[in-house]
Amino acid sequence: MNEVNHDLVMREFSECGALMKGHFILSSGLHSDTYLNKSIVSMYPDRTERLCRALADEVKAEIIPAITHIVAPAMGGIIFGYETARALNVPFMYVERVAGAFQLRRGFSLPDNARVLVVEDIVSTGLSARECVDAIKAVGVKPIAAACLIDRSNGKADLGVPLIALARLEVDTWPKDSLPPHLQDIPAVKPGSRGLA
Repeated sequence: MNEVNHDLVMREFSECGALMKGHFILSSGLHSDTYLNKSIVSMYPDRTERLCRALADEVKAEIIPAITHIVAPAMGGIIFGYETARALNVPFMYVERVAGAFQLRRGFSLPDNARVLVVEDIVSTGLSARECVDAIKAVGVKPIAAACLIDRSNGKADLGVPLIALARLEVDTWPKDSLPPHLQDIPAVKPGSRGLA
């Protein structure tokens, strides 16, 4: 990760209103006063292209020989995975949940010698990316690395493969029963999709 890319990510998120302040319930169930809404960023093809081209350039600089395939977890990683694959000019596919576990479907398959990069939007706990890595291993291919726009764990998430991030942040989180004073009187919103019925 370099500072130029970190600044690019934070600028793109800030300028389109995707760096949000308030009281949020994250997918993990923890509460935070900061939310990074990558869905707002992906509304803008120019922003998404700039970010994913920068991510592709980081991948090219760090991974030799080159990546041959990109796989992303559905739903959140699909747009960013596709754009990164387009920048690298490699095939793109995604995994989706079947009976609670990620699988390649829809005719997607990987050759035995594939050099696969998992692309995520934002890594927090790393759960989706780790499950994507496991799904790829389940078809007999070992992913080379993972990449994301923002590593919100600030390097703490264990994906089972190296992680390339355009930006790293550490966003404070709290359990529901240990909220800081500045969040106690603000109604919480759950902007993410995991756990929605």
